[in-house]
Amino acid sequence: MATSLSSLCFAVSVSSSTSLSSFNTKSFRNLTTSNCKSTSLGYNPLSSFSNRRKVLTVRATVLQDDEEKVKVEESFQPKSFPGDDGKGSTGAGEAVEDTSSSVLERWAIKVEQSVNIALTDSVIKILDVFYRDRDYARFFVLETIARVPYFAFMSVLHLYETFGWWRRADYLKVHFAESWNEMHHLLIMEELGGNSCWFDRFLAQHIAVFYYFMIVVMYMISPRMAYHFSECVEMHAFETYDKFLKLQGDELKKLPAPEVAVKYYTEGDLYLFDEFQTARPPNSRRPKIENLYDVFLNIRDDEAEHCKTMKACQTHGNLRSPHSYQADDSHYIQNDDSGCIVPQADCEGIVDCLKKSATPPQTTMK
Repeated sequence: MATSLSSLCFAVSVSSSTSLSSFNTKSFRNLTTSNCKSTSLGYNPLSSFSNRRKVLTVRATVLQDDEEKVKVEESFQPKSFPGDDGKGSTGAGEAVEDTSSSVLERWAIKVEQSVNIALTDSVIKILDVFYRDRDYARFFVLETIARVPYFAFMSVLHLYETFGWWRRADYLKVHFAESWNEMHHLLIMEELGGNSCWFDRFLAQHIAVFYYFMIVVMYMISPRMAYHFSECVEMHAFETYDKFLKLQGDELKKLPAPEVAVKYYTEGDLYLFDEFQTARPPNSRRPKIENLYDVFLNIRDDEAEHCKTMKACQTHGNLRSPHSYQADDSHYIQNDDSGCIVPQADCEGIVDCLKKSATPPQTTMK
C-alpha cells in the first residue's frame, strides 16, 4: 500500500514538472502574483470563469457587426446642438462640459422667460386699471408700445454693423417691416380717436421711451430674452383684439373701415406687408376690408404673425426674409474679383460680438 502511494506521488510530481516546464520563469511569476492577489481579495475560480465568459459573450455580441463596434460608447454621448452637425463629443470631459452647458442654458432660458412674463403681467395690470372700458385708447397705448422693440433691435444691429461685427440684412428688413406694420396699426387707432386724451398720449409716449432703452440693454445682453419679451407683448395684443372681436363683432360689422386701413391692406406696394410675415410665403395673404370688423380681424392676425416671427428669432440665425427663400441659401458673400468667399459677420449679444471682434475674419479660397 505504501509502495503504491509512493509511486502515485512520484507520477504526479513528474507530470507536474513536465507541465510547468512549458512555462518560462517570467510567466510563472506573473501567474503566481496574480493568484496571490486574487486569493487575498476572496478570489473564486468558478466566479472568475463565469464573469470571463460573460465578458467574452458581450464582446462577441458587440463585435459581430462592424456598425455596432462603439454601441456602448455612443449611448452615453449627449444630444447634438445646432452647429454640432450631429456629432457627439469624443471624450468624457467634453461630454460633461456639453451637459453642463445644456443645463446652464436651460436654466438661463427659464429665468429669462420668468422675468419677461412678470414684466408683461405688470404692464397688463397697469393698462387694466386705466383702460378697463376704453378700448380704442387702450389699443392706442398698445400700438405705441408694440412698435418700440423693433426700433431697439434695429438700433443695436446698426451699431454692430458700424463696428463690422454683424452683417445680416434679413434681420433689418424684417424688423423694419414689423415696425411699418405696427405704425399703421397706430395710425388706425389715431383715426378712431384713441389718442384724443392728453393723458393717454403722455402715458403711452413715456412708457415707450423707457421701454426703448430697456429693450436696447436687454437685446445687447441677450437677444433671445428680448425677442421672447416682444413675443409676450405681441401675444397679449393678439388676445386683446381677439376678445374685442368676440364681444363687439356685431357692432363692428356695421361701422365703416378707416381710410388708412383700406390703403395699407389693399392698395399700393404690399412688399413690406409680406416681409414681416416670415412664417408664410409672399402674396399668400391678401386681406379684404369691407368694414371695421375686417380691420380688427386683420390687426389681430398681424399680431399672430408677429408672434411667429419673434418665436423664430429666439433661435440665433433662424430668421429669414420671406422674399429671400428663392435666393441662394449660402451664408456667404461672393467676391468674384478676389476669388475668395468672405463669411458674413455675425454675433449674438455684446459679449459675443466683442469676443469675435478680436478674431481676424477668415476667408476661404474658391
